[in-house]
Amino acid sequence: MDGVITADKAQNRADWKVGVDIGGTFIDFCALEANSGRLASLKVLTTPEDPGAELMTGLTLLAEREGFDPAHMTRFVHGTTVGINTIIQRKGAPLALFTNAGFEDVIELARLRMPEMYSLFCSRPDPLISRDMVFGIPVRMRADGSESQAPDMAVVASAVAAAKANGAQGIIVSFLHSWRNAAQEAAVKATIARLAPDLFVFSSAEVWPVIREYERSSTAILNGYVHPRVSGYLTALEERLKDRGVPARPMLTKSNGGLMNAAEGKHACVNMLLSGTASGVIGASWLARQAGEDKILTLDIGGTSADFALIIDGEPQFGTGELIGEFPLHIPSVSVSSIGVGGGSIASVDAQGVLRVGPESAGSTPGPACYGRGGERATVTDAMVVCGWLGHSEMAYGQLRIDTGLAHRGVGELAARLDRPVEQTAQAILDIAVSEMFVEVEKLASRTGVDLRDFTLMPFGGGGPMLGAFLARELGMKRVMAPRRPGVVSALGGLVADLRGDFIRTIFSPLSSMSLAGIREVFEALAREGRDWLAAQRHDGEAELNLSCDMRYVGQSYEIEVALSPEWLTDGNAAAIAQAFQLTHQQLYDFHDPDGEIELVNVRLSAVGAGPKLSFLETDEIRAAAVPARRLPVYTGAGVEIVDLHDRQALVPGSTFHGPAVVVQEDTTFAIPAGAQARVDRHLNLLLTFPE
Repeated sequence: MDGVITADKAQNRADWKVGVDIGGTFIDFCALEANSGRLASLKVLTTPEDPGAELMTGLTLLAEREGFDPAHMTRFVHGTTVGINTIIQRKGAPLALFTNAGFEDVIELARLRMPEMYSLFCSRPDPLISRDMVFGIPVRMRADGSESQAPDMAVVASAVAAAKANGAQGIIVSFLHSWRNAAQEAAVKATIARLAPDLFVFSSAEVWPVIREYERSSTAILNGYVHPRVSGYLTALEERLKDRGVPARPMLTKSNGGLMNAAEGKHACVNMLLSGTASGVIGASWLARQAGEDKILTLDIGGTSADFALIIDGEPQFGTGELIGEFPLHIPSVSVSSIGVGGGSIASVDAQGVLRVGPESAGSTPGPACYGRGGERATVTDAMVVCGWLGHSEMAYGQLRIDTGLAHRGVGELAARLDRPVEQTAQAILDIAVSEMFVEVEKLASRTGVDLRDFTLMPFGGGGPMLGAFLARELGMKRVMAPRRPGVVSALGGLVADLRGDFIRTIFSPLSSMSLAGIREVFEALAREGRDWLAAQRHDGEAELNLSCDMRYVGQSYEIEVALSPEWLTDGNAAAIAQAFQLTHQQLYDFHDPDGEIELVNVRLSAVGAGPKLSFLETDEIRAAAVPARRLPVYTGAGVEIVDLHDRQALVPGSTFHGPAVVVQEDTTFAIPAGAQARVDRHLNLLLTFPE
């Protein structure tokens, strides 16, 4: 494969750095040999029945194709869907919840919000812990951290016995106000460990010590629910890598876009639930900075879903409350919006005769009909084949061959039910998929207050380039940027990611020059915690400490996160902090109250240890019209057109052509609609522009 990256040089032997991301259909590999700057990539079909087996298959194929030697691997970064799939499939550990007596309904009450507020038939998801596994313990901590009632250990002992009798494998301990004082949770946890050493126990304060009992409890429950499967998976991963002679300690991508070691991942499981989607955005951010793009809308389409995120000034956006299946995740994570439309999404006709797409997916097994792996139902990928955009080269690095006959058969069954020609039915499937993505992206733009016409769309994943240009055209976006290897951007994200740990302390403090001394003490304590965490990750470089606060006007019931400069605390500059809050509030809600009293709720700190320094090799552009490999018929909606087919490998910096066209490469296929002007830049990105 072409070498496209330079890196810090090793001295003697080969120095391989490998990023891996497991999706619903494929596992992606991105391997860099640091001495030569050579970048290798690969896709391997997943094995849902034996998660992790495909990893060994991929390493073997890399060794055969690229001369890759696992013994020379100095960095191994891994993103996995084991945790999130466990929650979506509800195959986690049976848990018991120990909470305050009288508060046994905390996870059922949640926030009293319905998933679909205008639906009369909508219902909230069943909790991950059933009501009969929730035990109230007579115990109470006051809001100021003083103890009102000590835990009754006799009741704790009875609850432990009942939990074990009901089949619990683990216990979550979550008491009121443990964010202020976690002593009661710690005491009960120690008692449980003594009475039932065969059960694992997590307390809410150790997982995420934030105010509000529902958010703190639900985060701890998610952590415990996936713990056995994640821990078992990571243990098996370490053993497999050791058996293959890999010296590098495995690192894991986190929901916040950073990394942690596998040992921490075994107990801090909640931090890696969104690892795959987050690392894709991190990879896209790195590519955007290399290309000088400051406003990017990412479109990551895999076999099951389409994920969207905004990158502003080269940096991803962060938030809390991202959904893990049906449940909100309250730790910091890269802000990603998802919809159940992917390449493997199944098209169907409902009882009313309406054509629908997704959210059910064919996955990797049996996969779309055109894969020839047993799938018979039409998918988005099959519709692309029927229209002629797909199926003109081998897919997934030669692992798949497209069977156009099977694709026509699958779509043809739907066409017969709809009494429409098969090509029109396939186009309708694609139009529905694009329209559903359009709605989700418009929601994202509305929430964040951005004008997408100012952004460039970056499609990646195996399916992103297939539909990305069509979505950009519908959104009125003027530019599309497809990276050189869009199919493995998530794996690249793990390769270039930094170590990042997030820490939080809840305070209730009015914003004034008098209160800043106490806030500064909290910041200094978090800074020590952050540096210690980086040291535990074996980071020996500089620590970047990013400070922010959750702030609100007094009387508001919600907060907004505001980035702060530590110097403002040191200098006692309350006015600068107030101004930062007012500007952020104005940006989000289009108003602010200059005379309003401001309250600080949480102090947040992220400790970042820089990852390896990588950069793309640049080549001068020489403008010249690209010569197509051949021409082929494609159904574009208006009819069949004869379009150019280009081989991505043959496109050099400066190559130009126009749509409609098809660009084929090892990891994906790029469908380019009519009216688009295409150019290859000096980084080998393929840039599309749409005329006004």
